[in-house]
Amino acid sequence: MRLVVQRVRKASVEVDGEVCGQIQSGLAVLVGVHVDDTDRDIEFCADKTVHLRIFPDDDGRMNRSVLESGGGVLAVSQFTLYGDCRKGRRPSFGTAAEPEVAERLYEMYIQRVESHGVRVERGVFGTHMRVLIDNDGPVTLLIESPHSE
Repeated sequence: MRLVVQRVRKASVEVDGEVCGQIQSGLAVLVGVHVDDTDRDIEFCADKTVHLRIFPDDDGRMNRSVLESGGGVLAVSQFTLYGDCRKGRRPSFGTAAEPEVAERLYEMYIQRVESHGVRVERGVFGTHMRVLIDNDGPVTLLIESPHSE
């Protein structure tokens, strides 16, 4: 699993001009599912998302998690995170999970984040979405499950 995590002031996702998910302060998470991902990969990435200390404490240091800061998570599926651009001019998506598998694991990721008490908003899997992200910092990190190493 590969996640692009951004600390945001606000973020939203629209489908056909309608907002289907939005948060204020928190994390915008673009979620890519690998063909070899398992439940353990999902648990690792969800737990890392919730406990990653990238929000400022009273001294302005990145010392608080989204859980501690009271923020939300906007989770948007994005198979293009597994686009391989090393050859040719068109990305290859051979390592991205098939849609049926990816959707199940994407939903499992959301449920695992929610199980920690974090509010999760989401995009609509498999649709064309417009994602608006107001990155705060900017802070942008990449989280990958251990099998990716």
